[in-house]
Amino acid sequence: MKQITRLVLSALTICLCSACSTTPLKPWERGHLAEPTMSWEPDPLASQLDSHVYFSKEASTGGASVGGGGCGCN
Repeated sequence: MKQITRLVLSALTICLCSACSTTPLKPWERGHLAEPTMSWEPDPLASQLDSHVYFSKEASTGGASVGGGGCGCN
């Protein structure tokens, strides 16, 4: 039992230490991480066209944001 506990603790320590970074990210290196495909809407025009088609078929507007409770009484 003691060996299992020691093994689990050592594995946990290794996992926690593996995510540590010794060098901070430089401002000019941030562009590599900020890929356009990682944004919420990678193609704003395509998302606007999709929402227009959706609202045209549903015969309603709104509902894509957080506000309102769904009953129309905003």
